[in-house]
Amino acid sequence: MTATAKVVNTSQQVVLDGGGLVTLSGGRKLQILYMDTCDKRQIWTTNHCINQEWPQLVVQNMTLEDGYSPVQQTPDTPYGGGGGGAIYAEGGQLKVVDSRFVGNRCYKNGPDLGGAAIRAISQYSQSPIYIIGDTFSGGVCSNGGALSSIHSSWDVINSVMTGNQAIGWGANPAKPHTPGGGSGGAIYNDGDNYDTTVAGSIIQGNTAREGGGAIFFVADNYQGALTINNSTLHDNPSGEFWTQGYPGIFFHSSGHPIVTNSTVS
Repeated sequence: MTATAKVVNTSQQVVLDGGGLVTLSGGRKLQILYMDTCDKRQIWTTNHCINQEWPQLVVQNMTLEDGYSPVQQTPDTPYGGGGGGAIYAEGGQLKVVDSRFVGNRCYKNGPDLGGAAIRAISQYSQSPIYIIGDTFSGGVCSNGGALSSIHSSWDVINSVMTGNQAIGWGANPAKPHTPGGGSGGAIYNDGDNYDTTVAGSIIQGNTAREGGGAIFFVADNYQGALTINNSTLHDNPSGEFWTQGYPGIFFHSSGHPIVTNSTVS
């Protein structure tokens, strides 16, 4: 890529289908794909810029590699800013099918920025982001070595996440004299009123310098469920903290993670 591709809602549905033959590379310099329904080029259809039904973006049958988001977290960047080395999606709807994410990155520290591969914020009407049949490897970011979100639900189905890293340090909120970050080796979730489901998937060999070597899940208002079904989470070390009984997972919400027909070790 010589420039980041930007998706706007002049078309309600945008489908990018690589047919298994296309690789998009950010060359370790560029974010690959950007969608923000609060961007001035979008047309508002509701009274809140994030809660826009369109675009409905589908990315399928392609490889996105070596994307990079250099945006740092500052007091002026809400929700942590930055993140999404391959895909950044704020508002609208996102589905990713049968695609590969390899070696994507975002900025190395910050308490809440994240998503080496995908960063999502507040999808339309709390609809989930669908991750179906995808693989994520070699992603590196402050938080969320593969996926990161604020106020957004995920359905991760039949996917594989290996060798991703959350390398920030100081957690969230950042401890004194640290830049913050380091949680969610594969998946970082934060916010209110959201759920994450992992089904038929493998999350293995990911690392977090702070918490949640596999999954970091914090629902601040205790309204959120983490469900793991027919999946394997194995060898995802958490450097500083995790939830007792759930290696590789840090969970903060009501109840506990719902684990069925799965291995968490």
